[in-house]
Amino acid sequence: MAICAQSYGILCVFSIQTILLICVSTPTAGSHLFPQHYTMMHWAGRIEKELEKVLQHVTGIQQMRSIYNEKKSQFEIKRNNPKDLVERVARDISKLLNSKRKALEKLAREAELLQKEHEWQDGVKESDISYYDSKADSDYTEDGEEENLLENPFSLELEFVDDPNFKNKVNYSSSAVQIPTDIYKGSPTILNELNWTQSLERLFIDNRREDSSLRWQVFGSATGVTRYYPATPWKAPNKIDLYDVRRRPWYIQGASSPKDMVIIVDVSGSVSGLTLKLMKASVMEMLETLTDDDYVNVASFSEKAEALVPCFKNLVQANIRNKKIFKEAVFHMQAKGTTDYKSGFTFAFEQLLNETTAPRAFCNKMIMMFTDGGEDRAQDIFEKYNWPNKTVRVFTFSVGQHNYDVTPLQWIACANKGYYFEIPSIGAIRINTQEYLDVLGRPMVLAGTRAKQVQWTNVYQDALGLGLVITGTMPVFNLTADVSSSQNQLILGVMGVDIAINEIKRKTPTYRLGANGYTYAIDPNGYVLLHPNLQPKIFNFRKPVTLDFLDAELEDSNKEEIRRQMIDGKPGQRKIKTLIKSVDERYIDEAWRTYTWTPVNGTNYSLGLVLPTYSENHIKANLSDQIQQVRLRYSKDFESLLPNSFESEGHVFIAPREYCNELELASNNTEFLFNFIALMEKVTPDSKQCDNLLLHNLILDTGIIGQLVDKVWKNKDLNTYGFLAVFAATDGGITRVFPNKAAESWEEDPEPFNASYYRRSLDNKGYIFRAPYRTVRDDLLNPENDTIGVLVSTAVEISVGGKTIKPAVVGVKLDLEAWTDKFKILASNHTDRQGSNACGPHSACEMDCEANSEDLLCYLLDDGGFLIMSNQKEDWNKVGMFFSEVEPYLMYALYNSSFYNRKQSYDYQSVCEPIPTSSHGAAPRGAFVPTIADFLNMAWWTSAATWSLFQQVIAGMAYQSWFITDEVLAEGMDSRERGCVMIQTQYYFTNLNSTFNMLQDCGNCSRLIHAKKINNTNLLFVVAEKMPCNGCEIDKLSQEEEEYKDLNPCDEVARYRKGPSMCFDNNQSENTSDCGRGHSFGPSLVTLLAIQLLLLSQLACPSALLALL
Repeated sequence: MAICAQSYGILCVFSIQTILLICVSTPTAGSHLFPQHYTMMHWAGRIEKELEKVLQHVTGIQQMRSIYNEKKSQFEIKRNNPKDLVERVARDISKLLNSKRKALEKLAREAELLQKEHEWQDGVKESDISYYDSKADSDYTEDGEEENLLENPFSLELEFVDDPNFKNKVNYSSSAVQIPTDIYKGSPTILNELNWTQSLERLFIDNRREDSSLRWQVFGSATGVTRYYPATPWKAPNKIDLYDVRRRPWYIQGASSPKDMVIIVDVSGSVSGLTLKLMKASVMEMLETLTDDDYVNVASFSEKAEALVPCFKNLVQANIRNKKIFKEAVFHMQAKGTTDYKSGFTFAFEQLLNETTAPRAFCNKMIMMFTDGGEDRAQDIFEKYNWPNKTVRVFTFSVGQHNYDVTPLQWIACANKGYYFEIPSIGAIRINTQEYLDVLGRPMVLAGTRAKQVQWTNVYQDALGLGLVITGTMPVFNLTADVSSSQNQLILGVMGVDIAINEIKRKTPTYRLGANGYTYAIDPNGYVLLHPNLQPKIFNFRKPVTLDFLDAELEDSNKEEIRRQMIDGKPGQRKIKTLIKSVDERYIDEAWRTYTWTPVNGTNYSLGLVLPTYSENHIKANLSDQIQQVRLRYSKDFESLLPNSFESEGHVFIAPREYCNELELASNNTEFLFNFIALMEKVTPDSKQCDNLLLHNLILDTGIIGQLVDKVWKNKDLNTYGFLAVFAATDGGITRVFPNKAAESWEEDPEPFNASYYRRSLDNKGYIFRAPYRTVRDDLLNPENDTIGVLVSTAVEISVGGKTIKPAVVGVKLDLEAWTDKFKILASNHTDRQGSNACGPHSACEMDCEANSEDLLCYLLDDGGFLIMSNQKEDWNKVGMFFSEVEPYLMYALYNSSFYNRKQSYDYQSVCEPIPTSSHGAAPRGAFVPTIADFLNMAWWTSAATWSLFQQVIAGMAYQSWFITDEVLAEGMDSRERGCVMIQTQYYFTNLNSTFNMLQDCGNCSRLIHAKKINNTNLLFVVAEKMPCNGCEIDKLSQEEEEYKDLNPCDEVARYRKGPSMCFDNNQSENTSDCGRGHSFGPSLVTLLAIQLLLLSQLACPSALLALL
C-alpha cells in the first residue's frame, strides 16, 4: 500500500517511522516483529566495535606506527612543494625538447642545401642508387609459406642488433627507405629523391653522435618517399601496406597551416553506381587529411545544398569523433535531382565567410567540390563572394569515367587559387585527395624563415613500434629557382624527430608524489600527452591518440577552468574536492587534490601536477651509515627478502621499479626478486648506477615490515580470528603477505601504486572492504571446497615533527564463511553472547539476522554497492556481485533514498569485438553487373563502364569492401578488434552519516527497511523484510559497462581549444598558374574488348581470375 507519495521526501520518511513505532509498540502474542530502530543501531554498533578491535589487534597498525617512530633517525620527512616541482619538471621537459629542436633545425637546414646542390638525372636507373629498402626485409609472409613479394634485388643487405630504446632491431650505420606500395619506385622522380636524400644519412649519424637519446629521425618527402634513421625492417600491419608518410598527422601538420574546409558533394541523378561509390570514398579519404587543428563541414547538393549532418550549423573541429559522424553521413548519401553548382558554392562561401563566434582555424579557407562534371562556371557566385581578394581557395575534383567537358571545372579552380584533380578510378583517390597540401604549402615556402617553425604534434602510435610518441616537425623548402628564375614555391617535405612519451615520463617525479599523486601534460587542443589514464589499447598508426583531459578524469567545472588556463599558457594552482575513479573502475571516491600547472617554455604544451593532501610530504630514507657498518647482504633486513625466509616471515612481493640501471625486469615477480637480490650482492645501495631514493626507501620499509612480522603477526593464530592472511604494503615498494601459503591466492598488483586497494585506502578513512568481483555469468562456487577471501585494508598514518604522511597500508583477508557466521551473531538478539531470545508461542519478539533468516534479510554492502556479506545461504555465490543482481528492488530503494549516488562516464580507450560482416569475398559489395542489353549494345563495350568494371574487380580483391565506416581494411588495420566508447557506471555513498528507516511501497505490498553506515568502514548495514509479493515496477540498476552506440552529433558541446598562433595562407608573390589540367580518358577499343572478354571468360571461374591477378 502507498502510505504517501515519494515526492514528500524526508517528511514522508519521518511519518512512516512514527507509524511503524506505533505499530511495533502493541505486539500480539507469538508475533515476529521487524527490528526497531534502536535495535538495528545496537547491531551496527556491535559490528563496528568487533571489526575495530580485531583488525587493530591482528594487523598491528598501532605497533607499526611505533616502529616508524623508533626508526625516525633513519629517515627524514621532505616536503613536496608543488610549484617548485612542476616548474622544475617543466624546465627539464623544455630542455629535452629543445635539444631535439636543435637536431631538427640542423636536419632541415642541411636538407635544403643538399637538394639545392643536387643535379637532376633523367637517365638514372634503380641499379645506380645505393639504399636500403625497408620493405625488402619485411615479414609479409604467413607461417613462412609465402615469399616476400616486395623483395628488392637492388636493396642493401644489412645486419641488425636489438636495441631496447627502439623496441626494435636496428642498424646505426645506415638509414632506411619506405616507399608506398602504390608508387613506382623506378620512376625518375623517386630515384632522384633517393639519390639526394642519401646524403641525409651522414647528418642522421652526426646527430646521434651528439645526442645518443635521439630516437627516429625522419624525412617525409612530398613525393611519398620516407627516409628514416636508424635503419630497421618495415613493419606492415597487414599484407596490403598502404602507409604513406604524406597522410601521417605529423606530416600534415608540418606541411601546411591549419585549414577551414567546406566539402561540397554533387549528388545529382547523373552521379550513380560506380561514380557515387568513388565520390563517397574520395570524400572519406579527404576527411583523413585533416587533423584536430582543422575545421570542416560537408554538404551535398543538387538543386539545393544541405549539410550532411543537419545540426552542424557551422564548421566543426576535424577530430576523430566528428570525422566518423561525417563518414557515416557520406556513406548514406543518395543521388537524385539535377546539378546546380551555385547552390553548393553559395552554401560553402556562407559557411566560410559568415561572422560567427563559433571556433574555427581562421586560416586556409577552402572549398573542395566533388562532381562528375558540368557546364556551369558559377562565375557570378565567385564575383559576389571571392573576387577580387580570393580569400577562399577552390579545389575541384572530377570523379568517375565520363565524357563531360572538364574545362569549366579547371577554370573554377584556376580562377580561385585552387587546383583541378581527376579521380577516374579508385586507384587515384589516395594520391589526388592529398596533393592539395602542395598548394597550401606555397605561402609557407614564400614566407621563408618566418615559416620555419618547429611544431610539436599530438600523441600518436609510432608505426615502427616505439609506442606512444610526439614528433617535432619542420617544413623543408625547395630553394632552387624555377624556370622563370623566381623563387620556387614547392615544399620538399617535412623533417621529423620523435620523442617517446616514456622518455618524457622519466623527467617527472613518480614515486615521491605517492600512489595518488601524478603529473600530466596537455596540448592546445586539451588532449593529454602525459596522464596515468592515457592507456590506448588499440594500435592504430593512422590516427592520433586524442584523449581529452576532461575525459581522462571525471569532469567538473573546476577542471574545465584548469584546462582552459593551461591551454592559454597561464600558470596557476587550485585545491579542489573532486571525484576519482578507482584503478579497477568499480568505485568512486571523493577526495581533495591540489592542482598546480605551468607552461612548458618553447612549446605549446602545459604541464600539471596533482597532489593529495597526505602527499605534500614524503619519506626520504638515509641508510648510508648502516650500510657502511655492515654489508647489505649480511643485514637482517636484506635476509628477509630471501625466499628461504618466506616460510617463517611471509612472502615478499617487490615493486618492479628501476632501482638500478643494470636491474633486469622480469615477467613474474619472483624472477624479478631474484634479479634484484643478485644485483644487490654486487653493488651497494649508494652505487651511482642506482636510484638512492628508491633503494634506500625499499630497504627501510623491508626492515619496518620485518619488525611488524616479529612483534605482531608471528604471535597470532589467524584462524582464531577468521582470517586467511594479514599483509602490509608500503610506498617504498614492499608488499609482505603472511603466512607464506596465502601468497598462492594473492592477486593484487605487486606495485602498490597500481593496486586499487592501496590507492583507495589512502583516500578513505577507516577500513576498506572489497570482495572478489563477480557477475551473474561467473561459475558457481562450492562452499565446501572454495574459500572466499574478503580484502580489508587501511592506511597507516603517522606524524613526525608535525608533518603527517601515509607511508603504508595494512590489512587482512577475511574468511567469508567464518565472518558470515560472526556477522549473523553480531546482528542477533543474543544477550552477552549467551543464549538467544527466541520467539515463543506466547511471547512477541523482534526478528534477528541469525534466527529469522527466512523472514529477515541482512546485508553488508560496500560503498560501490557490491555485496560483502549476507545472512542468506543462497547468497554465497553472489558475494562480490553488484547488489542489484542480488536484490534489485532493495538496491533501487537505497538509491532512491539517496544512500547511493550514480556517476556515469565514458571510456574512449575501450576495445570491442569486431562487427561481423557478411561480405568476405573477393569481389566488392554492390558491384555493377551488366545486363543482357548491355552485352548487345556496342556502345557499352566501348564505354568507360567496361574499364570501370575491371577496376572494380581489382579494387574488390585489394580492398575487400569499399566502405567500412570506422576502419578501412586497405589501410592495413587489424579487424580482429576495434576501438569503441564504453559507458561506465559507478555508485558511491552520499549520506555518509545517515540512518534511514523507510517503507518500500510496491502497490500490492510493502516492506520495512533499515539502513545504517558502519562507522570507520566503507560498509552499509541493511536490514529488510522479505518482499511478500513478486516485486515492484522499477528500472533495474546496472553497474556493468556497455558500449555507447548512440553517437548523436547534437549532444556534444565544443570544448575550448586554441589553434596554432601563426598562419601562412596568402602571399602576393604566389604563382597560381599551375592549377591542374584535364586529361581525356580514352582507352583503345582493342584494349577494352580484350579486357571485357577476359572478364566474361572468368565470371564462371573466379579462381582462375584470382590466379591471373
